[in-house]
Amino acid sequence: MFEQLTPEYIQYWFAVGFNKFLRVFWYFCIFEFTRYIIIDYIVLFFQNLTKKSDDEKFQKARHELFLENPLISIIIPGKNEGAHLFKLTKSLAEQTYQNFELIIVDDGSDDDTPIIGKNLERLGLIDMFIRNEMRGGKASAANLALRYAKGKFIVHLDADCSFDRDAIEQVVIPFYYDEKIGAVGGNVKVRNYKDSLCASLQAIEYLKTVSVGRIITSYLGIYKIISGAFGAFRPEILDKIGGWDIGPGLDGDITVKIRKCGYKTVFAPKAICLTNAPSKFKVLKKQRLRWDKSIIRFRVRKHRDVYFPHANFSWSNFFALFENVFYNVILDIMWLLYMIDIIFNYSSSLHFIIPMNFTLYVAMSYVQMGSILLFTERKKEETKLLKFVPLMTLYTGVFLRLVRTTAYYQEFFFKRSYEDPWNPVKSSSMAKKYGL
Repeated sequence: MFEQLTPEYIQYWFAVGFNKFLRVFWYFCIFEFTRYIIIDYIVLFFQNLTKKSDDEKFQKARHELFLENPLISIIIPGKNEGAHLFKLTKSLAEQTYQNFELIIVDDGSDDDTPIIGKNLERLGLIDMFIRNEMRGGKASAANLALRYAKGKFIVHLDADCSFDRDAIEQVVIPFYYDEKIGAVGGNVKVRNYKDSLCASLQAIEYLKTVSVGRIITSYLGIYKIISGAFGAFRPEILDKIGGWDIGPGLDGDITVKIRKCGYKTVFAPKAICLTNAPSKFKVLKKQRLRWDKSIIRFRVRKHRDVYFPHANFSWSNFFALFENVFYNVILDIMWLLYMIDIIFNYSSSLHFIIPMNFTLYVAMSYVQMGSILLFTERKKEETKLLKFVPLMTLYTGVFLRLVRTTAYYQEFFFKRSYEDPWNPVKSSSMAKKYGL
């Protein structure tokens, strides 16, 4: 009966026993299953145990926020974002928290952004429109907005995003938990997941790595990326660290700078921001090459001091960066060693190994989606993504791995991030000169 119902490759692994299974699939069992299933579910279990007291703490903080009603400065730096600005002001006008000023910085746009921005300012839909005639890069634009911001908290947004109605209050409430919280990250999800297969796969990826992944790292105290699309900061801390340094990867960089100053960074899972992801793999590849280089540039090179003992050494900062580097860079190298191990030692069994490996990753992806659907506020919409889950093995295991490996090679040996056209040449040259 068992033989009739199960594929031959599964029967094979039952027959050879657990020891050989563990020997062949050691990479999956030790690293992938442990990190993305066991640790995730343990943390979610403990988090659920304290849910009642966490809810009470949240309500108390929310009450304090609305009682104080502080001014919040929302800053939006960007280039050629004019087409998104009216929709953005509409999205923000519907927020449950309304005491905010809206500052938009145009970083040398060569489209109609200046005309649109000035019109919105004239109509009173934004509080301030500032234009850099000469492009200085996103960090420069954000720092310029910071000079004019008057709010108790700074919220940094991307212009092409939209937000749930309570997103602004959700992202600043954690500041009322603890004065040592220096920055809060919002929960970024993919809005255009219906556009293409590429966008659907990214929607699942964001749910895994952002929605759930950052709940886990925040709970463990090792949260290390306040998303540039949606994040909140205490302005006095931004002043203290000198604002944003030039990117790419400036969001992860500023988070580490804040942590190194002794402040906590936390994730607000109910502060929902929706963004458009690339709908073509060619565009996605370009974006990820830029993002992945930042791991080498910032986490390996610029902030390498967190790995060594010194007067301000912090274990939480050490583990925050080490976890990031280990699960991306080091495991990328170990995956190559794993492939060599399998090809040299088990080449005659590849017709059993490959389908089993695929089965393990698909099963793990569905288990991960199970945890996502337990907590999501968009259960009906995100359930539609389940049909794409089997393809995630190829997407993350092959496509993203190849892109990632290429990016690491280019940055580690050639520092290619300084040649990225995402920043002006002059800014990148200065950043390279000063090791930023």
